[in-house]
Amino acid sequence: MPKFITQRWHGLHMVLSMCFSLMLIALLSIYRWEYGIMGLTLFFFIALMLVRAERAFRQEFSQYVLTLSKRVKGATQEAIDHLPVGILLYDRERRIEWHNPFVRHMIQKEELIGTSLDELLPVLKSAEKKEGESFNVGIGDRTYEVIHHRKERLYYFRDVTRLVRLQEQYEQERVVIGLMHLDNFDEAGQGMNDQERNLMLTEVTGAISQWAIKHDISLRRYDTDRFLLILEQRELNRLMKSRFDILDVVREKTRKNKIPITLSIGLAATGDTMIERTQNAQAALDIALARGGDQAAVHNGERIVFFGGKTNAVEKRTRVRARVIAHALGNLIRDSEQVLIMGHMEPDMDALGAAIGVLRAVRKNDRPGYIVLDEDDHNLGIERLLEAIEKHDYLRERIVTPERALQMVDDTTLVILVDTHKPSLAIEPRLLDKAERVVVIDHHRRGEEFVRDPVLVYLEPYASSTCELVTELLQYQKDRIVMDTLEATALFAGIVVDTKSFAFRSGSRTFEAASFLRQHGADLAMVQTLLKEDLDRFVKRAEIVKNTEVVYDKIAIATGEEGERYDQILIAQSADTLLNMHGIRAAFVVCERDDGKVSISARSQGDINVQVVMEEMGGGGHLTNAAVQLDNLTVSEARERLLKILEKVHEEGSDAE
Repeated sequence: MPKFITQRWHGLHMVLSMCFSLMLIALLSIYRWEYGIMGLTLFFFIALMLVRAERAFRQEFSQYVLTLSKRVKGATQEAIDHLPVGILLYDRERRIEWHNPFVRHMIQKEELIGTSLDELLPVLKSAEKKEGESFNVGIGDRTYEVIHHRKERLYYFRDVTRLVRLQEQYEQERVVIGLMHLDNFDEAGQGMNDQERNLMLTEVTGAISQWAIKHDISLRRYDTDRFLLILEQRELNRLMKSRFDILDVVREKTRKNKIPITLSIGLAATGDTMIERTQNAQAALDIALARGGDQAAVHNGERIVFFGGKTNAVEKRTRVRARVIAHALGNLIRDSEQVLIMGHMEPDMDALGAAIGVLRAVRKNDRPGYIVLDEDDHNLGIERLLEAIEKHDYLRERIVTPERALQMVDDTTLVILVDTHKPSLAIEPRLLDKAERVVVIDHHRRGEEFVRDPVLVYLEPYASSTCELVTELLQYQKDRIVMDTLEATALFAGIVVDTKSFAFRSGSRTFEAASFLRQHGADLAMVQTLLKEDLDRFVKRAEIVKNTEVVYDKIAIATGEEGERYDQILIAQSADTLLNMHGIRAAFVVCERDDGKVSISARSQGDINVQVVMEEMGGGGHLTNAAVQLDNLTVSEARERLLKILEKVHEEGSDAE
């Protein structure tokens, strides 16, 4: 092309030169006409040659343009035919109007024009995102990145199968750090000689080593009862599918022991560095231990997933921890100007009794203490206790509302949270955010949600109740403690309610705590008075129990009437009643509460972990005692959701057998 442009400029220069020549010939003709004729003849000859050259140039240039246009058009078609990107146009009825060969090869069908796009590729509409945003779809065994332009009715497809597979390979090969702990190892070895202890340890570690080899896990023991695990994400996924069967293997191998050995495992696949993953694994292990052990906690993203937890926590035989916590709590109280004590929403006998017990410890350390209580939002089971508090000489003056507590809290205030460790369940969650120092005393298995940066935690899932824990702390105050009748009775009543009159979750420490309270004035007659039930409530509970269905020959599910509202304690009592029936191993009661939420109370004899079931629905609790509150669901919808989870648990149990 530049060549033709140069020639054209040269031709223009020649025309100008010829015009100048004509002027010279004209001047020459004035003086010598014969020279003028000769010059004019020569001029016409040169002009003829120039016209022919110009015509040849134009013809050659036109041919060049036509050839170039054909080449560009051919190259464009060649590019569209062999472009590694699919292009598809469709009409207003979403029928295919045009596509390039890439699309035909992608769908592996010869004739596509006129075919309905939604019938041919329904995955496009279901996976589609906003205008111009790319999304991935699977077509056959390949994965394609799709971009949709609605205005042009145009789809672009790009094969990203290799990239996706590389990404999947990267995800599967990510390093996972794990920590394993042998629960109850010291307790299980009591009464054994060295040979028996070593034989037991060899048998357990042998089973763990075989499990590690089977799942390609690098296993290193760094203490008598502690192991470091290093594995890949793909193996972690397999372990999660098997629900960590090593927990059952180790438990079965030591079941004959007076105290069986169980495993607690913490694993973490998240963290930018190995140090962060190790810290996350340690945090997961701490949570598994705080929940009672015999389970695996996997930190595999935003939340922690739990597996196992089929046994109750073994009661600790040493009181060292209780004594240390009591000493630390006394120091924290003395270092504070005032103490605010708070339980969970709709506090029950255990929460209020524990709060009254902690208030006694605060008074013993000569500090002002207050119990945060919303008298309009409490459990009906504590009404008689509240009436007794109103008549008490000083307790009635120590009850403050949540609003008043928020005004009172400052930098010198200590907040003590009892019978829960979840801020969302506290009577006033804002109090926990505002206070600089928070103590947690609880007997529930630890969940994902926890108080942020508490200064002291006394969380013992083996305990029957928070009242039991508080009673132990009172025993280790620096001076001999003196309690009045109502204080001791409230603590005793909390233990009685949570143990169902010492029928469940009652260890030796439970009876020791009850004995201590009895010695310090707990009135059994008053306990019976506080826990008496109205006839109307008894009838209402009977109506709930009447609507019971038994599934899997051992699980009872009762539902309240649709539209009928029940208080939480009645729902819990109904579950307790069902569990006392012959052949029932677990009971679930689904009812609508007074606040409009649907509540499920779950009880178990121990062989079915109701805590896992309730956690799956967003709640929590213990292996034998758990609950959940659900928003925006009807009773029947909540029941159907519960049945699906129970079906899943039953299938997993059948597979394990």
